[in-house]
Amino acid sequence: MRRSKEMKNIKKEIIEQKLDLVTQKLMNLGGPENEEELKAGGEAAGFFRRDFGIAEWDWPQGVGLYGLLKVMEYQGKEDYKKYLYDWFKGNIADGLPSRNINTTTPLLTLAELSRWYQDKEFEDLCLDWANWLMDCIPRTKEGGFQHVTSANGDRQGVRLNESELWIDTLFMTVLFLNKMGQRYGRQEWINESLHQMLLHIKYLYDKRTGLFYHGWSFNRRDNFGGVFWCRGNSWFTLGVLDYVDMFKGTLNPGVKTFIIDTYKAQVERLKELQGKSGLWHTVLPDPSSYEEVSGSAAITAGILKGIRYGILDDSYLGCAEKSVQAILKNIDKGGTVLNVSAGTGMGYDAEHYKNIVIAPMAYGQSLTILALAEALCLAE
Repeated sequence: MRRSKEMKNIKKEIIEQKLDLVTQKLMNLGGPENEEELKAGGEAAGFFRRDFGIAEWDWPQGVGLYGLLKVMEYQGKEDYKKYLYDWFKGNIADGLPSRNINTTTPLLTLAELSRWYQDKEFEDLCLDWANWLMDCIPRTKEGGFQHVTSANGDRQGVRLNESELWIDTLFMTVLFLNKMGQRYGRQEWINESLHQMLLHIKYLYDKRTGLFYHGWSFNRRDNFGGVFWCRGNSWFTLGVLDYVDMFKGTLNPGVKTFIIDTYKAQVERLKELQGKSGLWHTVLPDPSSYEEVSGSAAITAGILKGIRYGILDDSYLGCAEKSVQAILKNIDKGGTVLNVSAGTGMGYDAEHYKNIVIAPMAYGQSLTILALAEALCLAE
């Protein structure tokens, strides 16, 4: 790891102040004030009641918890450790929802907590869930993890999304499986995580643009609407370097080069598509679509980490600094991250993504935390 040039126009104390505000808001995040208005739009506009706030066990909250975990690592503190412990104990005691791709997300943080606390309940749940991923989750052709999600309004139900691969799966599930494989020396889990990573790149990466489609259907044999969605792309930008990190130098050099080259090609195109404000549009190549902060924050965190690691050269510093400044402008006085799009199902055209409502979300807070935490490493 090398230290690159600093971002000269953003003061560290400003980032620290905003980071604390956003973190405190995340830990106390409730439902949106305009919930009835959002509800009227239904699923087509991104209304899934379980997605709001920090209390429920699902992917938005799981990404939120991961943000707390990572900011503790960045700052070398354990400020939020008890909060995380109590969150998991409370949810386990209350009863967990159905197992699927999205409800796996909180386990990425739980796997680390089980190591810290040596808590058998945590460890057993993580081990059992990893085995479930290997043996029980529905598969597509070529053995892909089918992107099964929670049923809307039913904690124990699932939506199968038959024969579909979604880019979200890499962050929501594959990171956890690799972490568990590395921790317990389970080569079959590590191998499966690599299989999933390479399979998703194979079917979702567009070699003409360097961007990722949201999904692939083995039934339809297409990428649905062929849309390059901002937050979908950001799951790869953000998660891929964390994935490679987990190997601690043991990843096959050829495979590592393939994965990193894919990342570099993606961020090269993302740099070109950055909006004038510093954010990215929710449909990346479509400037008529609204600028969206959660995806922009995850892209920013991934680019900043790439600069910090020396994977990206210093020509990306201006892009990163511009995006950090834009993110800071989208944090209100109470720490709420603004202009975050709600949960987004698979779309068959660009209008689907452009019509998703804006609302405070746990992942909006968390992805902003990750961007700001990375920015601290390069701030003056």
